[in-house]
Amino acid sequence: MATTTRMFCFVLVMVLMGCCCSAKIYKMGDSKGWTAKHGTYYDWAKRNEFQVGDSLMFQYDGNVNDVTQVSSRLEYQFCNSLSPKAVYNTGHDVGTLREPGYHFFITSNHSQCVAGQKLLVLVVHDHPIPPPPPPRKILPFGKDYKVGVSNEWSTEESDFYSKWSEEKQFLVGDNLLFYYNDQVDDVLEINSDIEFKSYDTTSPVDVHNAGQDLIRLTKPGVRYFITSKTGHCEAGLKLRVVVRPLSKSVPKKMQLSPFDRFINWLHESFRPHPHH
Repeated sequence: MATTTRMFCFVLVMVLMGCCCSAKIYKMGDSKGWTAKHGTYYDWAKRNEFQVGDSLMFQYDGNVNDVTQVSSRLEYQFCNSLSPKAVYNTGHDVGTLREPGYHFFITSNHSQCVAGQKLLVLVVHDHPIPPPPPPRKILPFGKDYKVGVSNEWSTEESDFYSKWSEEKQFLVGDNLLFYYNDQVDDVLEINSDIEFKSYDTTSPVDVHNAGQDLIRLTKPGVRYFITSKTGHCEAGLKLRVVVRPLSKSVPKKMQLSPFDRFINWLHESFRPHPHH
């Protein structure tokens, strides 16, 4: 009985280790730590890809700073810490990213926050942990495409994004990841080829301006993306994506063995035919 219990505990520990070993812990700002430096955390977040189960480690002087998690982009943008989702203030805090989507962190020290001590993290997808059989999903998990040169949405040669798109085959369920400086650019989705060619920003389908945007390709057809910033679209910052439907797997025709073919031949050759 004791041996069985020890074996059960050992297996349980191994399973738990297997579930958690792929998660990562990211030290905020690397060697710079959690401090007020304009642009530091935008560049730092852009270099990393965060997944569900990963953790952020914040190291700072707890006498002058804290880590305040807020719920919305507006609270993040305007350094509003009045209704926090969570507050950490030990000087050495670890927060786990438990769900996909946007996560917003600031300091409640308003002047420090305005000076750049705030972080926006986009959690893209889960770690590839073998799950139980999943429920039926409307869309499959597709590929993630980081848009642009050096994985950044920015002004390049006039035909750069046209060539970039033509080299790839986008399918329903794939994702486009736009990383950019939200003080300089944004991403507008528009309706038609005419709006695309004329850089018409007056009636967008959707507007993205977080600096890290995940756009899912949910149906076949053509998707158009431009920027509203004057001169940037004309300089080539626009993207046309053709989304193809998922190919349906057709079962191969069953191959008959030589013996089966011989039996079929006998059957056809000696089958009585009706007289007319």
